[in-house]
Amino acid sequence: MGLIVTENITVDGVIDATEGWFAPSGEEADVDNSDIEAVVQEHMAEQEALLLGRRTFEEMRGYWPRQTDDTTGISDHLNRVQKYVVSSTLEDPEWENTTVLRGIGEMRALEGAVGLTGSMNLAHQLIEAGLVDGYRLFVYPVVLGRGTRLFEGATGLPELRLVDCRAFRSGVAFMSYRARS
Repeated sequence: MGLIVTENITVDGVIDATEGWFAPSGEEADVDNSDIEAVVQEHMAEQEALLLGRRTFEEMRGYWPRQTDDTTGISDHLNRVQKYVVSSTLEDPEWENTTVLRGIGEMRALEGAVGLTGSMNLAHQLIEAGLVDGYRLFVYPVVLGRGTRLFEGATGLPELRLVDCRAFRSGVAFMSYRARS
């Protein structure tokens, strides 16, 4: 399966959520996201490890382990799955099942189904290094016109083939791509 980058992304390609267009699962009480949650659960079942950049890791570590009433299974998965955080400064990850990697060179030794989410800087490095095997994009019906984009400045990418596409009740669309070999 290899390294799969999963991102919540706007129609215009922005993955930077600082504008408030995306909230973690369950925070939008008036929206039925059960169809999205079912797909996320499928992905979690396939995932053997999770790769994160330091900032995303610290944000997730500060949020998900404290979600005692999470019915989506996300917090259970994140607490259980083997996590790798790429950081040159982090010493003690303070989250069970976490290994600190000092650079993407150490990441090359990872095997199996590894997922990456968020982690914009790390995603860009991995894309540039040609280490991404596929993309799972949850496309939100939002146009920001500014912000960090997933493929910002990316050149020389392999051709991608669509392997899955779904529309959800909320207006979010899911597209899964694999690199053509």
